[in-house]
Amino acid sequence: MDKISPCLWFDGNAEQAVAFYLSVFDGEEIDRLYYNSAGPGPAGSVLSINFRLYGQTFIALNGGDEVSFNHALSLFVNCDHQQEIDQLWDRLLANGGRSLHCGWVQDQFGVYWQIVPRSLDTMLQDKQRAPAVMSALLKMSKLDLPALEAAYQQG
Repeated sequence: MDKISPCLWFDGNAEQAVAFYLSVFDGEEIDRLYYNSAGPGPAGSVLSINFRLYGQTFIALNGGDEVSFNHALSLFVNCDHQQEIDQLWDRLLANGGRSLHCGWVQDQFGVYWQIVPRSLDTMLQDKQRAPAVMSALLKMSKLDLPALEAAYQQG
């Protein structure tokens, strides 16, 4: 098991969320824990599910309705090419997701994701060209890698 694993708190729909994430990212379920008679959930219902996406272990917890997700914590996905950006973006928008600015998308369960090209980090480290890249990025919802690369070349 990973030394640190993000725990995502759901309101009774952790099973649906995990099934969705496994389909979006071609992940794998690792194991499940169930409530017993001492838990706040009904005995025999799912308490948590451990699952893995791209080698990272996550925990989905059916914790109740006390808290909800916000953009203060997001999951950052480095993509190698525009096709991967497009595919993940479209999949995360399915069934009521929301398109946000600058590569952010909120999925149907409320989790925030940043879908970005891996090369963006390198572009933004170039002090002379970074302003042109950032200017282009700030006008985008889904990130457009060819447009970011063009801004980098012109910067």
